[in-house]
Amino acid sequence: MTDKQRTLVLLKPDAVKRHLIGEIIGRYEARGLKVLAMQMRTIDGDLAKAHYAEHIGREYYQGLEDFITSGPLVAMVLEGRKAIQVVRATNGRTDCADAAPGTIRGDFGTQQRRNLVHASDSPESAAREIGLWFPHLLVVDAAAA
Repeated sequence: MTDKQRTLVLLKPDAVKRHLIGEIIGRYEARGLKVLAMQMRTIDGDLAKAHYAEHIGREYYQGLEDFITSGPLVAMVLEGRKAIQVVRATNGRTDCADAAPGTIRGDFGTQQRRNLVHASDSPESAAREIGLWFPHLLVVDAAAA
């Protein structure tokens, strides 16, 4: 049994605007993760709704959609040993005020909702999110199986 995983990571518009792309990717690579796919793009409301489907209807949802569609972001698929756990530990707690020093959010975060990065929280959400952002990877994976 292998503990190699893939996970989706988004460097949100605030990370791009603040020129933190290289710094953040370097932190993931320093943890032994490999970048399998990466794309800079600005997304529309349809992809935002699909990505954040479980949040639709909550009082904070519209602000979340407005923010994620406000400018370019970097979407990546990272792979490595316990990738989901490693990325989430590297990112730090969601609220930057609670994130430990040495984490991405602890070192660079300034606001709770504009918190620089998104990462899949489980193998199931990683598969769903990778399918939304990089569907060709699922086709390749199916062919290899």
